Amino acid sequence: MPASDPTVPAVSVDGLAMRYGDKVAVDALSLSVERHTITAVLGPNGAGKTTTLETCEGYRRPQAGTVRVLGLDPIRDRAALLPRIGVMLQDGGAWSGVRAREMLDHVARLHAHPLDTDLLSDRLGLAECGRTPYRRLSGGQQQRLGLAMALVGRPEIVFVDEPTAGMDPHARRTTWELLEELRGDGVTVVLTTHYMDEAERLADQIHIIDHGRLIASGTPLELTRGGAHATIRLVVTRPFPPGSPELLAKALGEHTEVTQLDALSLMVTGPADASTLATVSRWCEENDVLPESLTLGQRNLEDVFLQLTGRGLVP
Repeated sequence: MPASDPTVPAVSVDGLAMRYGDKVAVDALSLSVERHTITAVLGPNGAGKTTTLETCEGYRRPQAGTVRVLGLDPIRDRAALLPRIGVMLQDGGAWSGVRAREMLDHVARLHAHPLDTDLLSDRLGLAECGRTPYRRLSGGQQQRLGLAMALVGRPEIVFVDEPTAGMDPHARRTTWELLEELRGDGVTVVLTTHYMDEAERLADQIHIIDHGRLIASGTPLELTRGGAHATIRLVVTRPFPPGSPELLAKALGEHTEVTQLDALSLMVTGPADASTLATVSRWCEENDVLPESLTLGQRNLEDVFLQLTGRGLVP
């Protein structure tokens, strides 16, 4: 198929495997990213998501499997692909002593038809720090500069790594709005983030990776609705006794799943009716467990992530 064929996914990963010595970083991973979407790739630290995205960006060569971005091989077709993608690097990608505006102007000159750097600086709040050396920028300012560098070349697809880390709430919301505008303009955004609310707000599609494998995919609604079931979140004042999830699950009976989220909280997934609430309360009394809160509601993305991986996202 021609690389410009709009029916070709923006990203296609098929059976990707990457190993570092004895460590398996990516294990026969397959996923795709549709064009004109915001897709979030989530996973605990060490799950393999950074290696996967670096392979898509052309920084690593697949040891097994295939990777295509806009229908092109990121290694073999690198010269053709580079003008069409933007990459927000994890470490910023700027020289320590360069001034913020100098760096952005330099990157703009590398592209045939760059965005207006004055407008981009104003939009991302870089105007006030344009003469500041990169090493003296705050974490949030460095992130904004990295995002501007990724966008200035008018990419068809942009990979953004932790785009709002270190930002204040206003800058964070501005960045969200900009990413949503990019999608509206036909740009594909591939996002990694440690903020679950960010993924839930922005993403059309979410891929969750753990131990180098894809363990779940879907829209935020598909991942969180859990069929007809709801959830009860039990938070206690001191750590649960050993074996608490199994004991509570036995008390609740079949069709109910109990997951320990951390030392002080459990999540019950199932028919969350008055009878279930009463059983949980009675179990707490019988096992000398003092609840701090007992909350009934639908699962959120963080609940799903913890249930699937048993680990939280640590920035």
